[in-house]
Amino acid sequence: MSQTTAGSQESLMNEPSETTIFDTGSIDGRVDPKTELLRALRSHPRTVPPRWLYDDRGSELYSQITRLPEYYQTEAERSILEANAAMIAEITGATTVIELGSGTSDKTRTLLDAFVAHGSIARFAPLDVSEATLIEAAEMLGERYPDLEVAPVVGDFNRHLRRLPSGGTRLVAFLGGTIGNFYQEERRAFLGALSDVLEPGDWLILGVDLLKPIDRLVAAYNDSQGVTEAFIRNALNVINRELDGNIDVGNFDYVPFWDGREERIDMRLRACEPEHARIEALDLDLDLEAGEELRIEVSTKFRKDKLLADLAEIGFAGGEFFTDEAGDFGLALVRRQA
Repeated sequence: MSQTTAGSQESLMNEPSETTIFDTGSIDGRVDPKTELLRALRSHPRTVPPRWLYDDRGSELYSQITRLPEYYQTEAERSILEANAAMIAEITGATTVIELGSGTSDKTRTLLDAFVAHGSIARFAPLDVSEATLIEAAEMLGERYPDLEVAPVVGDFNRHLRRLPSGGTRLVAFLGGTIGNFYQEERRAFLGALSDVLEPGDWLILGVDLLKPIDRLVAAYNDSQGVTEAFIRNALNVINRELDGNIDVGNFDYVPFWDGREERIDMRLRACEPEHARIEALDLDLDLEAGEELRIEVSTKFRKDKLLADLAEIGFAGGEFFTDEAGDFGLALVRRQA
């Protein structure tokens, strides 16, 4: 699952807060979300960029997903961090830790504990779409680490990488298997953009879900409580609210399946009956035939050797590769090369 933006973000809240939130609403040269969505809905097959999954409700649903019994990724990644965080702090010696799509920074606290104990870290910069979630997390982190500068940023890691804080040795944490939510071309472009904004000697720690039996993979995205389905449907709710749309959300079935060629889970919404909707902010009349699908999100699964080779081509190499005891999940720790 990914933590991308659901639309433009407001800057500071109206009420004063002890937590400073830096607004990063500019697009840094990338296509704006509405234009991107318009193109995606006009294309065939039709898609909805995953950024539209995430408003505060989407962030809440995602948090629920990570606690589902079928969703093994969160605890597998947590176990890797618990076993290796001290080594990661020692290897990198980072003075700034940046987390992309941070949410509540739950797992990252294990990493921060190790960095604080190591003594090198001076700053933690979580970046996330949800301002409310960031404020809550920043206040908690400020109490847990009183000597650590916590500098949260409201933003979308697809659009605002050039707003990442600079200086010192940086470690960018991109956890949760979120990189798997990119299509192959998008994944390479994103990692290339991240490589461009980092300096030689900076580090990346990348969480990836590893290839495993298909029945386990499908079950993780089709949970018995229907939370993942609600999360995927939320994209249509966000579009309706933010863009003055009238899509009939109940007219769609949730369809997750395994794509063996691309080695990924594909999550779609399929129209049960013909759908005729208007999205005013896009000046778009959306007409779908019965059975026509909206592609909402993918979750690619990785092989260690292929992943490391791809990272090396982009400019990330060296470091370590950690897995949990069962070999379900991996963390690649790689350094930006000169």
